[in-house]
Order: sequence, then structure tokens, then C-alpha cells
Amino acid sequence: MSEKQIPGETGDVPPPLVAIVGPTGVGKTQLALRLGEEMDIEVVSADSRQVYRYMDIGTAKPTPEERKRVPHHIIDVVDPDEEFTLAQFQEMARAAIEDILRRGKLPLLVGGTGQYVWAVLEGWQVPRVPPQHELRRQLYREAEEKGHQALFERLRELDPKAAEFIDPRNVRRVVRAIEVCLITGKPFSSQREKSPPPYRTLIIGLTMERAELYRRIDARIEKMLEKGLVEEVQRLLARGYGPDLPSMSGVGYWEIGRYLQGEISLDEAVRLMKKRTRNFVRHQYNWFRLTDPRIHWLESDENAPGKARDLISRFLSEL
Repeated sequence: MSEKQIPGETGDVPPPLVAIVGPTGVGKTQLALRLGEEMDIEVVSADSRQVYRYMDIGTAKPTPEERKRVPHHIIDVVDPDEEFTLAQFQEMARAAIEDILRRGKLPLLVGGTGQYVWAVLEGWQVPRVPPQHELRRQLYREAEEKGHQALFERLRELDPKAAEFIDPRNVRRVVRAIEVCLITGKPFSSQREKSPPPYRTLIIGLTMERAELYRRIDARIEKMLEKGLVEEVQRLLARGYGPDLPSMSGVGYWEIGRYLQGEISLDEAVRLMKKRTRNFVRHQYNWFRLTDPRIHWLESDENAPGKARDLISRFLSEL
């Protein structure tokens, strides 16, 4: 079998799915592009920010040229003021994976949004509860008035298990979990049962020494500013996408938005971006643990593409 030939489903053997996971800034996209030069792959993006149109620089979205080199799915699928749920992502990802496999190519699930990745790889049964806008407004108002920790304590009372895996600072997720609990009358955590997906999976993790990763992140943020992040946020605000939108709460957009509104200096905005990104990296390592036996961890260096290619080749030869 040549590197360009990807086996499809044969008899009772499940079709292949490869995932590349790891923290932000570690080089997942570049690894996928390198693999795409030698293997017939298409990327299914598992990034909760790259789904939004007009938000390119701050999300480190693959460029149009890069997407021509290797096709990417689930990028630019909603406007910044549109709802995008985990259930929507899961459905889109499954459809994209099936389409890629039907065409005889290898689907590569790439991203650092832990819940997106595991929802696909572990087959989460995600609650299909439509947004309850009035309830959400009340909960967000409660978070503003009493603080995010008070709202999190309310979730802990409703669903102690959910409180174990939800970051209290992620107000959007806390609100969603409370919403599901109140509307269904059941704990949010109990509605996330797992049903193994119909794929045989290989999970490759990219990592690097933490201090080096932080230096790399700082340099990337400076590069985003050079590329026009401030102007990108200006354009979003001019289009009417206010700073209170969930999409605008992401790292970079929230800080630059505050700068443009005169609340903080640009230097302070950059400092906060770097700090929040480091916190986000720590949170990602909670989703993708270095001790997880399912993940084949590789150092993100010049040898990573070759090692990843070898792992994938062995994985495919076993199908």
C-alpha cells in the first residue's frame, strides 16, 4: 500500500480515524499540512473558535493557501453572532468524517478543544436541548452581579459530577450545564453517556517543554498583532458583533475589544492575552493528559512529522 492509498472499510473492520491533539501553539496545523504532502488526508477541525467567519488572525486559522494544500472541514461555518453548540459540531464532524472516508481518504481530526475532540472519539451522547434565551440572560446576569464562582456553586448544587470537569471560569459552559439541568430535570453529567463511534482510532499528541511553548505562544501573539489583529477586531465591532457575544470572549478578541473601547492600554491587552493563553494551555493539558495511554505523545520538533507518519503507516497496515 502506498502512502497515498488510504484503506476504507473492509468487511467488519472499522474505518480509520486519526486525531492530532495538544495545546494551542504547539504546531498541530503545521504537522497536519506536512502529513498532507505525503498522505491523502483531509482535516476535520476541532477548534471551537475557527468555526466563526471573519475571525481569522486571532484564531490562528489556516490560510486559504494552506486549505488548498490540504482540505479543511468545519471552518467558517457560522457568523460570530450565531449559536454553535457541541451537538452541532459533533454532527458536522461525523458527516465530514463519513464523507472523507467514502472518497477513500484519511480523516484527520485536528484541534485543541478537548470537548470537541472527545465528543467524537468517545461518542458522547450530547444533550439536544435548544437554547433557552431568557434563562441564559438571567444566568449571565447572575454571573455579572455575583461573580462566576457564585454561578459555579449553583451548578455544583445541581450537578456535583459536572462541576468536576467544567472550568468555573468558563461561564458559557457553566450556563449551558445549568440550562440542561433545569430544562430536562436531569443532571447534565448523566446525559453525556458514551457510545463508541464506528471508527478505529489513532490519537497523536504534540507537546513540548512548557517554557519553550510559552515563548512560542508569546511570539505568536506578537505576530498576530503584526498581521492586523487590532484591525480585525475593529472590523468585527464595526459589523455589529458586540463584545458581549460568546465568540468575542475568546483570547485576543476580548482583550483587544477592551483596548478599543478605551478600558485598557494595548500593552495591558497583550499582557492579558499572554496570561490567558498560558492558563488555557494548562486547561488543555487537563483534557489531554500526558499520562493518557490512548495518546501517542510526540515532541514537537523537526522529527515529529516522520514519527507521526510512521505511526499512521503502522496503524493503517493493521486494518
